[in-house]
This record gives sequence, C-alpha cells and structure tokens, in this order.
Amino acid sequence: MRRVAVLGSTGSIGRNTLDVIASHPDELQLIGIAARSRVDLLAQQLAQFAPAVVSVWEEEKARELSRLTGRSQILVGPEGLMALATDPRVDVVVVATSGHDALIPLIRAIQAGKRIALASKELLVMAGELIMRLVKEHGTSLVPIDSEHAALFQCLQGVDPSHIERLVITGSGGALWMKTPAALQTVTRDEVLAHPKWQMGRKITVDSATLMNKGLEVIEARWLFGVPLERIRIVIHPEAAIHALIELVDGTIMAQMSPCDMRLPIQYALSFPTRWANALPRLSLTQMKSLRFFEPDLTRFPCLRLALQAARAGGSACVVLNGANDVAVHAYLDDQIAFLDIPTIIEETLEQHTPAASLTLDEVLSVDAWARRTAQERILQWSTR
Repeated sequence: MRRVAVLGSTGSIGRNTLDVIASHPDELQLIGIAARSRVDLLAQQLAQFAPAVVSVWEEEKARELSRLTGRSQILVGPEGLMALATDPRVDVVVVATSGHDALIPLIRAIQAGKRIALASKELLVMAGELIMRLVKEHGTSLVPIDSEHAALFQCLQGVDPSHIERLVITGSGGALWMKTPAALQTVTRDEVLAHPKWQMGRKITVDSATLMNKGLEVIEARWLFGVPLERIRIVIHPEAAIHALIELVDGTIMAQMSPCDMRLPIQYALSFPTRWANALPRLSLTQMKSLRFFEPDLTRFPCLRLALQAARAGGSACVVLNGANDVAVHAYLDDQIAFLDIPTIIEETLEQHTPAASLTLDEVLSVDAWARRTAQERILQWSTR
C-alpha cells in the first residue's frame, strides 16, 4: 500500500490523480490533499476520500471549508503545504500544481525522503539542477507525470545511458499550429483555449498554443535525464499518439504510444517500477490513418525560440523565462495584453537580465520574484499607454 499526498488536488492533474487512486484501492491510500481556492470541489473530495490531512492557501478559504465540511483541523498557507508534503504518513507526494509556490514544499518533501510524482514542469525549469541534486543526495526518486517526460522515462528503462543518441519530445502543436501569421494576429480567446487533444488548465493550454510548453519540456528533460540540450529534439506530431521517442546510437528508435489520457502517466508514476491493469481506453492502431511529424516553426511561435535561447543560457535565464511567461500568460487571460504580446513581455524581461549559474534556493526565489515584478511593470506600462 502506497500512501499518497496530492498538492493541487482540484486541478486537472489532481482530479485525475484522485481518479487513479479510487481505481486502485488495494494499492493506494490518499493521506492528504491541498488546493488553493476551489473549496467546493475540495469539500467533495474530502467527502469521497476522507483523507486525514487537508490544506488550503488562505485563512478565509479554510473557514469556508470548515463551514462546508465541519472539519476543525485545516492546514493553511505555505506552512500547511510543507506540513502535508513532509507528513510522516505519506510515502508519495504528487506535485500537481504548476504554481511556483510549490517549489519549497517539493524541496522539503525530497529532503524528507519522499518519493515524488511530478507534474509541474515549471519547477524543474526554475530549479532543475538543485532539485535533481537533492533527489540524489537524499536517496529518493522523482518520476515525471508530464506526458512527454513520462514517455521518455518509460522508453529509457533498461537502456544504457551511453547508448542514447537523442531524446525526441513530440507535441500536437496546440490549438494554433495550422494558423497563418495573419490569422495569429486576430486569434480569439476561444481559439487559443481549444486544444485539439488534451483537456488541461487554462494556463498550460495557452502555453501549448504558444509552444512555450515545448521549450519548458526541453529544459525539464535536460535535468530529468542528464542529456545535453543539443541531443534533445522537438517535433510536432498532430495525431498525439506518440508522446516521445528515443534514438539510440545504432539508429534504433523506440517510441511510447498511448491515448491522450493523463491517468496513464499518473498511474505509472504511482505504480513504478511495476504496472497495474486498468479499464482505461486503449489505442487502436487499425483506426489510425497517419502519423505525421513536422519541424516546429520558431518564427511563427517566438515563445519556443525564447525558451530554447534561455535553455542554452541556462541557470537564472530559465528562472526568468518561467516567471515572465507565467505573468504574461495570466495577463493575457485577464485581458491585459493581446496574445501576440506574450512573447514580447518575455523577451523584454529576459533582455534586462544577466544570467547566472548554479543558483541556491534563495537565489532562485529572488530571481523569480524579480522576473515577475519586471514583467508586471512592463504590462502596467502598456496598459497606461
């Protein structure tokens, strides 16, 4: 029996994680859940699973949850998140939130020897070198949930690292891959958020539309698998049946294929190194008409270009990239800027920064705060024009 805590239980990944836990009652037990603001859904999850621990971000939300559920003991704020992540009853911590606020709880969980199932690519973008060093130092493991990295993780099992020629990350291209430059000038919010393959949160769906998510995934893969940037490739694969491939030194290519269902990589992260049967949909090879692959267009999608540039600069440039992108995407979702303003905000923020390498946790947090503040100042300047 593996005892699980889920940070971000009301988001898309968190809800799918609870679905996996419910489907495997003999293997998994939910010890605790945490969410930022969706108290109504959190109350439903408490009623269904009755976990021992629950944490919310604000005192007001804790009082609201207490009124809904009758619970008197509710953890609050970053201290509550850290308490849940390090709870001695927990074996596995699922980090299902993309927020940078989960960075310190993630690190504390690693230091407490917890096994990590990580869905947040942003945390490895911010502090991948630090996180993976701590995983090794504390003798624990980190298994990715992000579909592409879960695919790479599976393909790499049993493969001698010296035999790896290249990692290939695929992407559907998002909602706007086929749009012309002219069409991108007038793209609507509904079009941006209409991902053709995956049901995801709004922020990551925008990242998919800009192709920023592919750049973040390159940085994530670099730290997860210890492969140099020049040996990581991105290809657009509209069918989204193949989630990643590895190319070996003799020319052999191995691919991981599955339906677009996040419960599959979540289940594998929780079951690893074994596999559990399930009743999830299967991929039908005979119904597939084609498998197409394209080079990404860095001119039409400058966010990907900026991400790759930051990846090459390394260190604090990746922290700035992530923070500025987060601020810009939320500004777009709040109608403060246009879709094509997102890369401009990111680029202007990166231009004001001099990269530094091998950051401490405090330095990561300081650079992240600077990037967010700088991007927000630029957005406010635009709004007052």
